[in-house]
Amino acid sequence: MSKRSLLTGVAYHGNRMPSHVRADMEEICRADMDIVVHMLSHTDWERHKRIMKENFHITESYGLEVWVDNWGIGGAPGDRSHFLGYHPEAHMIYSNGEMHPYQVCLNAPSYRQFVREWLDTVAEMGGKTIFWDEPFIPTKRAEVQTNDAYTLVHDTTQAPRYYCCCCDTCKKKFEERYNHPMPEFLTPETEEFRTDTIVDFFTEITEYSYSLGLKNAACVMLGANLGINLDSISRICSLPHLDNIGSDPYWLSHKDLDSVYRFVYENTKKSITNSDSFKKDHNIWIQTYKNPMGREEEIIEATEAAYDAGARTLLAWGYRGSESNDYGAENPERVWAVTKEAMNRVRSMERDRILAENRKKYMK
Repeated sequence: MSKRSLLTGVAYHGNRMPSHVRADMEEICRADMDIVVHMLSHTDWERHKRIMKENFHITESYGLEVWVDNWGIGGAPGDRSHFLGYHPEAHMIYSNGEMHPYQVCLNAPSYRQFVREWLDTVAEMGGKTIFWDEPFIPTKRAEVQTNDAYTLVHDTTQAPRYYCCCCDTCKKKFEERYNHPMPEFLTPETEEFRTDTIVDFFTEITEYSYSLGLKNAACVMLGANLGINLDSISRICSLPHLDNIGSDPYWLSHKDLDSVYRFVYENTKKSITNSDSFKKDHNIWIQTYKNPMGREEEIIEATEAAYDAGARTLLAWGYRGSESNDYGAENPERVWAVTKEAMNRVRSMERDRILAENRKKYMK
């Protein structure tokens, strides 16, 4: 059977009961979708391993492809991992000496071993594609002195920034490379070091994942001060064992947008141009969580904008507007109805496109 030229799907989390999973997968199948992204948090690993394995099997029994999300195993995004309770030395440390409460240093040897063991578990459970969800390294604005009083600078282009990670491991690596200690604030050298950290981590981890027979997909959120920029994305894209890279042009947090369509179209185009240049597959996410009452129609506008920009793997975050989470849509029933309509509309557009090409090619 030939693979569809357009794949649609949805993130699924908040439920672990196989009887409900079966009903939900049937509903997703009726929506003519292809992919379900399941979360596998540290808690799932320790307490729901047998159940999640069954849920993966149920998903596949409906002809749906399973992607497994590393949900919170190293910190945000996602649930909180228990890893740092066992390895407090692996906390990210800001450059002002403050410990990040839940982010794990990507250079920590104990964390890299932990991720390898998580991948072993995914492979054992029958997972086939790993979805690396929004990797980033945090920074935060510093207080700067103005007129003898400390105040937050609201212009983030001018404010100095504390950055992660400045743990002992990272300090040693930085000093060995640059021949001087890590500075207090973010600099071009520390940005380069942060990019190198992300790239080195994913080089090692995707290679190990590949050795287990797993595919690797990633979603990166472009933004200032995340340790992710065009250089780091290009370098991540060039990794030989990363099969699919995309982004999430979520529009709802951007105030005063002149056009949802334009925002999603332009950002999708940038993402796909990047993945295409490295001959990688792509994934583009449509925001259905945190959807305010009365703005459900924007899901259709955003989905069609992404499709028009060239997106052919389109996924919604998340199932029924993520109603099981505090950030769920205000009207999950309507959001899910509109999500299905949006995905069906682009499905029809893709079918019409293929039929038109075939008619032009074969009809005389």
